[in-house]
Amino acid sequence: MTMNLRHAAGSLLVVGLAGTELTGLERAWLKLVRPSGIILFRRNISDPAQARALLAQATAFCNPNSIRCVDVEGGTVDRLRDALAPMPSVQAVALAAENTGKLSLIHQHGELIARAVKAFGFNTSLAPVVDLALPISAKVMGSRVAAPTAAGTVLYARNFLAGLAAHGVAGCGKHFPGLGGGTLDSHLDTPTIARSAREIWNTDLVPYRELHAQMPIVMINHAAYPDTPGKGVPASASKYWITSVLRKRIGYRGIVLSDDLEMGGILKFLPIDEAAVQTIRAGSDLSAICHSPELTLRAYEALITEGERSAAFRKLLLARAAQSAHQLKKLYAGRATPALTPKQFDALRTRVLRFGQTIAAVQPPSWTPQS
Repeated sequence: MTMNLRHAAGSLLVVGLAGTELTGLERAWLKLVRPSGIILFRRNISDPAQARALLAQATAFCNPNSIRCVDVEGGTVDRLRDALAPMPSVQAVALAAENTGKLSLIHQHGELIARAVKAFGFNTSLAPVVDLALPISAKVMGSRVAAPTAAGTVLYARNFLAGLAAHGVAGCGKHFPGLGGGTLDSHLDTPTIARSAREIWNTDLVPYRELHAQMPIVMINHAAYPDTPGKGVPASASKYWITSVLRKRIGYRGIVLSDDLEMGGILKFLPIDEAAVQTIRAGSDLSAICHSPELTLRAYEALITEGERSAAFRKLLLARAAQSAHQLKKLYAGRATPALTPKQFDALRTRVLRFGQTIAAVQPPSWTPQS
């Protein structure tokens, strides 16, 4: 299928919605933009039937084989906790597995999250977090991280991703190239991480180096790394990080997704118009815009305007859109997310609650993040 410029621009976006029902305004701009996917949050989800209906209505305006994603890591980042049951955190599961020697607990974590997101109609969970649990970032990352070492992080991520894959759900490694050395929340500010390229390669990037073939999606963060060739540019806008390191040096061939372009980490560096263009120039396939219709439309129009102004960018935009469509078809074509009966859903809730009790009962020893 040959895309025109407007279609190509929209196909590089993954967008959020306001509430639990699709509004007339949302129908209008979704029909115009035709994004490649939808991301939902707790504000959008009340129960499985409602979420499935909302996703079906919204993705009717999206490109074929659309991504339907949600953040379910467990612990503090769990968009389904109110509608299903709280899922244990990454850290709790990783520590329980370490304490008992049962890696099956990690695999089960992935399996339960896969079953949960599918029950609500999603095909993707934006997990696992593979940032390192370094002391400097402890207040920011909390229980979202699996281990203080690259080896421990890889162990968790490998088994978790296998659990997702066993049930046909796509996972997402995040937040490339690593937020373990950050002290600021990139939702609000641009973290400046003072780690060298060599240090990052030998620590933060190990999970991507070892598991990139198992990561259908990699999310790029909005932190800056001034002591590397990326300089002070946020990774999401950096050709060095996305193209040179992730694509060429590591050899990643999956979908590259920029973190939410509404976050302060990028908007304090670039207005969204420029950020939308720069993420594509840097090498991303898709960019998330999770809340504002105004910012979604500004990003969409900026991509079109730059494509009309620059023949080189138009060529890049069309190529990236075609590549993304191919990747999404390869990843999602034929994958079903069948609805559960009330009895099946109650059984799933019971399994999640029992799993949480199992993890809590282990009472694993605590560890201190290492420098």
